[in-house]
Amino acid sequence: MSTRKSSLLLPHTSNWMGISALGAALLATTALPSLADEALADLVETVSPSVVTIIAAQDAITPTQGQDFDFEGHPFGEFFKRFGGPEGFNTPDRGPSQGLGSGFVLDEEGYIVTNHHVVDNASTVTVRLSDDREFEAEVVGTDPLTDLAVLKIDAGETLQAVDLGDSDVIRVGEDVVAIGNPFGLSSTVTTGIVSAKGRSISQGPYAEFIQTDAAINKGNSGGPLFNMEGEVVGVNSAIYSPSGGSVGLGFAVTSNIVEHISADLRDDGEISRGWLGVSIQNVSPELAAALGIEASSGALVSDVVSGSPADGVLQQGDVILSFNDDAVDSSRDLPILVGTTKVGTNSVLTVLRDGKQEQVELTIGQHQTAEADVDSTVDTTVSGTALGVSVAPLTEAARAEMGVGDTVDGVVVTDLEPDSPAAKAGLQRGDVIVKLGSQDTATPDALKAALDSEKTDPALVLINRGGSQIFVAVEIA
Repeated sequence: MSTRKSSLLLPHTSNWMGISALGAALLATTALPSLADEALADLVETVSPSVVTIIAAQDAITPTQGQDFDFEGHPFGEFFKRFGGPEGFNTPDRGPSQGLGSGFVLDEEGYIVTNHHVVDNASTVTVRLSDDREFEAEVVGTDPLTDLAVLKIDAGETLQAVDLGDSDVIRVGEDVVAIGNPFGLSSTVTTGIVSAKGRSISQGPYAEFIQTDAAINKGNSGGPLFNMEGEVVGVNSAIYSPSGGSVGLGFAVTSNIVEHISADLRDDGEISRGWLGVSIQNVSPELAAALGIEASSGALVSDVVSGSPADGVLQQGDVILSFNDDAVDSSRDLPILVGTTKVGTNSVLTVLRDGKQEQVELTIGQHQTAEADVDSTVDTTVSGTALGVSVAPLTEAARAEMGVGDTVDGVVVTDLEPDSPAAKAGLQRGDVIVKLGSQDTATPDALKAALDSEKTDPALVLINRGGSQIFVAVEIA
C-alpha cells in the first residue's frame, strides 16, 4: 500500500459553503493517521529489533621512513589520504579510527549481514543491537565482488531475524523502507519506492542492484531495504551523489544474491563461484546485423578459455540465449546466473550458432580470476585501407608487451584514419585483429584477402585487446 501523498484537485464551484464544508472535512480527515501510516509504523516496529549498528575499528597507522607528503591542495590528496601516498612519501600519522555502518540479523543464531566495505581492513568489529547491547563479532567471510559480508556474534540468546524476500518479483514503483544508521543516528527510517531493477554500478559482474529513492546516507551501508511485507529485498550499499549526501539515487544488492552469498560464506567462509570460461559481450544492433540475426539480445561469446568447462562445447560467435531455462537477455545476466550455480552442476545452454538454435551441455567449473595487461602499440605499418587502419605483424615483442597469449594470431592496429569505418566501430591502436568474418587474419595479406572476399556489411571483426577478445561490427562498404 502506497505511503505517498497526492494533491487533491477540487471541482470548480461557486458554492462557498460547499467548499468550506469540504475543507473542514479534509482537515478533520488529515488530522487522523491513515491506514498506510499505521501499516508503515507497524512494519517498522516489527522489524527494527533485527537492524544493528556495525562498528569497525582500525588500528593506528605510523608512517614509514621517507619524505613527508602534504596531501592538502594536491589534486590527488583525497585519494592518497584514503589509499596511501606515492612510493617514497610518508602517510601522516593516524590514530586509531572507527567507521560506522549498518547490518541486520540473518538468523536467530547470531549471523549478521553487512557490506564488505564496512568491515574491510578492520582490526575489530563490534555489533550493537537495537537495545544498545554490544558484542564483538567474528568476520565469517566477505565477498568483495558483491560487497557482502557475514558476521557472527554470541548474544547468549536467540535473536530476532529478518525474512529474505524474492527480489525477482518486486516491481518498479513498489514502496520500500530503509532502516539503518546514517551518520551514526541509529534506527533511522526512510521510505521511497523501487526506482529501477537490474542496475549495474560497476561493482562487478556478479552484483545486481535495486535502485531506490529512499534516502540513504553514509552509515546506511549494509542495512536492509524492506518491502511492505517486512521482508528484506536488498542490502543498501551505495549512492550516487555529487555532494556526498542523498539525492534520491540509492542502490541495494538484491536479496536473491544475498541469500546465495550468505549461505556460501556461512558454509566455509569462502565463495565457490561457478565458471564457464568464456569472454562475452552484448549483442548490439550492429553486431546483430553482422551476425545475420534479428534480435539484439543474448550474450555473444568472443573467446573461450583453453581447458575451461566451455572448451570444446562453446565457440567464438555463439550467442547464448538461455542458461538452465533462465533467459539471457544481455551479457550482464550470464555471470550472475553462472556465478550462483554450484560448482559441478551439469547445465544446459541454448545457443544461436550459424543462424540455428541448439542446446549444449557442460559441467560448471570453479571460478578463476585473470588480469589482463594494458595494451600498447608497435611501430611498423602496412596499409589496410578498406578499414581505414594501418596494421603490423604481431611480433613476439609486441605479443609480450600487449599481454597477448601465444595461441592468438593476428595483426596489430598501429594507426587509424579519423572517421574511418574502424574508428567509428571503436577499434583502437594496439588492438589485434584476429578474424574478419569467418577468415583468420594472421598476416596483413590475410586481412586484405578477407576484406576482398567479405560479403556481409557490416563485417564481424574479432579483436584481441589487452588479452581479452571482443567482437565489433565494422561498416566496410
